[in-house]
Amino acid sequence: MKKLPVGIQTFSEIINEDYLYIDKTKIACSLIERFKYVFLSRPRRFGKSLFLDTLKNIFEGKRELFQGLLIEDQWNWDVKYPVIKISFSGGVHSKADLEEDLLHILKSNEERLGLKCENKSKAQYFFAELIRKASEKYQQKVVVVVDEYEKPILDNIEHIPEALAIRDGMLDFYTKIKENDEYLRFVFLTGVSKFSKVSLFSGLNNLEDISLNPDYGAVCGYTQIDVETAFAPYLEGVDMEQIKRWYNGYNFLGDKVYNPYDILLFIRNHCVFDNYWFETGTPRFLIELIKKNSYFIPDFLNINVDKSLVNSFDLENLNLETILFQTGYLTIKRVIQEGMGVAYELGFPNKEVQISFNEYILRSMIMSSQKESIRYELLDIINAGDVERLEGSIKRLFASIAYNNFTNNDIERYEGFYASVLYACFASIGVDIIAEDVSNKGRIDLTLKAGGRTFLFEFKVTDGEPLEQIMKMKYYEKYDGERYLIGIVFDPSKRNVSKFEWEKL
Repeated sequence: MKKLPVGIQTFSEIINEDYLYIDKTKIACSLIERFKYVFLSRPRRFGKSLFLDTLKNIFEGKRELFQGLLIEDQWNWDVKYPVIKISFSGGVHSKADLEEDLLHILKSNEERLGLKCENKSKAQYFFAELIRKASEKYQQKVVVVVDEYEKPILDNIEHIPEALAIRDGMLDFYTKIKENDEYLRFVFLTGVSKFSKVSLFSGLNNLEDISLNPDYGAVCGYTQIDVETAFAPYLEGVDMEQIKRWYNGYNFLGDKVYNPYDILLFIRNHCVFDNYWFETGTPRFLIELIKKNSYFIPDFLNINVDKSLVNSFDLENLNLETILFQTGYLTIKRVIQEGMGVAYELGFPNKEVQISFNEYILRSMIMSSQKESIRYELLDIINAGDVERLEGSIKRLFASIAYNNFTNNDIERYEGFYASVLYACFASIGVDIIAEDVSNKGRIDLTLKAGGRTFLFEFKVTDGEPLEQIMKMKYYEKYDGERYLIGIVFDPSKRNVSKFEWEKL
């Protein structure tokens, strides 16, 4: 079996060192033939950098690297193009250092292409001269590839004024691409976020955004066919349905795909199911944004958004749904055709993200010494159907919440706050969960399914008879088998459960 290319983003290294390569060159050929200016948004660690480097090697005419691949007989290898590669993937970029970083990147390209530019006073002028001189020397139009084009902005997103200043500086830089159109053969930009056309993209309004083009849904990531064929020798004896539930599910309106990092790490770690992609880093500002806006956490299971919302990142009006979609924590579960146009239903792509995201939220709310023991205790209770122990665990859960997480929530949101905490906790242990579960009699607050059992929860704040309501409305009739009906009343003054009732059917 070939070696696995964990963390390797250089196409030539993968080919020359005989690593396993999933052939994306047919897609690359299609892109080159159809478009001149292309933009691709994908979450981190999805293979964007490798695909970009593949394009670079194609245009440089390195046929020896493409032997046996789909593009080998479809490309004119006699024509070689000068390629300018700009990458912001390494390190953290600050406003003070950005100009120097850009000049260093351009200097590396100048040396590699054997050029001598004169106007290096500012990066944007250096860039424009580099494009023109490369075209003149090689008597060919120039290819420009940009990896993580917006990373300097995202590196500073917790300080919006600085991020805005960087955005404006980057706009001046990228405008030079459009101004030098006559010298360009192909331009390809990748990133995590797509900024609105009125901000960073206003200078590049001719970009073809393929991020949600069904023809290019699998431009990055592994398809189910890839996993069942190319990775079959590495996955003998592994439950393929479990792999799919844990790691598949990212939908960019083509084939659903896996994050490559998950599959590669899963195999390297002896096929142990764990949170590989999520553990590589979740931006702190996401959690702060959720807490600041008192977001109702169960809504993450089923969010309907306008098409334009997932395509537009606006620093001056940060939208949580947009950020969660573009960073990969939510994906498209369903396309909704409406009278006003297309909308999307968003949700967690897979079990890994559901567990990890909700565990991360809990980590920000609960004292670390308590969180893990409570989660494992709840998982044991649900798997065993031992509801008698549930009240004590839930009380310990709320007793572990930091005081300021209560005071940051208005009294009107208490029921939503308590429901959010319980939802996040149950979602973080990996059970099937339905928030605001709809029946023909109404909707119940929370439904769990595990071990062939169904658990139906109804919540009230201060007073009420939640169990009586479940019985009266017969929410349970839509489910068969062993069912547990659980009513919980929360007391805001005690910041905990004041009444816990349950019944088994």
